Amino acid sequence: MKRSQRILALGIALVFVLLATQAFAADFKPKAEYTMQVNVGPLYDWGAGAQRWADLIKEKTDGKVNVKPYFGSSLLAGKQTNWYQAVADGAIDFAVESTINASGVVPALNLFNLPFFMPSYEAVDKIENGKAGKMVIEQLEKGGLKFLAWGENGYRQITNSKKEIKHPDDMKGLKFRAVGSPIFIDMFKALGSDATMMSWADAVTAFQQGVVDGQENPKSVLTVVKIWEYHKYLTNWGYVLDPLVFVVNARVWKSFPEDIQKAIAEAALEAGEYEKALARAYLDGTKSANLLKTKYGVTAEDAYAAARSKGMVITDLTPAQIQAFKDKLAPVYNAWVPKVGKAIVDAAIEDMK
Repeated sequence: MKRSQRILALGIALVFVLLATQAFAADFKPKAEYTMQVNVGPLYDWGAGAQRWADLIKEKTDGKVNVKPYFGSSLLAGKQTNWYQAVADGAIDFAVESTINASGVVPALNLFNLPFFMPSYEAVDKIENGKAGKMVIEQLEKGGLKFLAWGENGYRQITNSKKEIKHPDDMKGLKFRAVGSPIFIDMFKALGSDATMMSWADAVTAFQQGVVDGQENPKSVLTVVKIWEYHKYLTNWGYVLDPLVFVVNARVWKSFPEDIQKAIAEAALEAGEYEKALARAYLDGTKSANLLKTKYGVTAEDAYAAARSKGMVITDLTPAQIQAFKDKLAPVYNAWVPKVGKAIVDAAIEDMK
């Protein structure tokens, strides 16, 4: 075949591809509603990010795709750790969810649960956008999900009703509500505490009845839950950070024409940036607070200032005090590296450099 004939053949093939794509887009008939799983309520930074993604999808697809967030894990009857399987199976279409709540199914997600592994927001961003982040995403997508963006629940700090916590010995004998991941139970046991897995609704009742003494969560728990009504003491120890993932069921994703996929992906990245800024506001200096104000026209609340005004005692640990906790939890770290995957951990260490 002559060169001119090859060029002609390629041109004709390209025309057919374009026509097929246009036909697919024209034939696209979206569902009346796509469901979105969100563990928390709409007032949390996490919930606000999920709602923004849904709103942006509707805007960027000219109303063709309507995604409805179902807050409080209402689609799962409150069983928050079931979200991954529900989205993978197609029972739920979209999700803005915690990596912790899927870490039992996708062990690589425990990378973010390794104690005192990520010392700063800069380190977190380097991992998520680096080689380790790609490796984690590959594992996440194997079950039948399409990853689109990172969000953030935040560094998890500890609160309690009994005493100020400055040293690992201060943890001994205290009872804590913990999230549904075995590594958290291992960490609290190593510190001499009793940790119990329970939903947040059950936790609030447990606080009121004195069944548990404390809990660990990012800063959203301060102003939304008003944790000062139950606990007087908060210790900033930043032992783990809880990323969020913006995901879609893989089959649902493939059902969308290319222009719809592009719009949904762009919406996820924008919503993820917005949500991360909410989660970090006044915790990274003024960087995220300024981004929210200048780019999104949102004035963020200083959650820690609000907590202090309500009488909470907030303790910032010194590097030496943090090292004491880190040393105590070293056996847990070492035991979990093989479960996460040493190659992923090594890649994350390299990313942070």
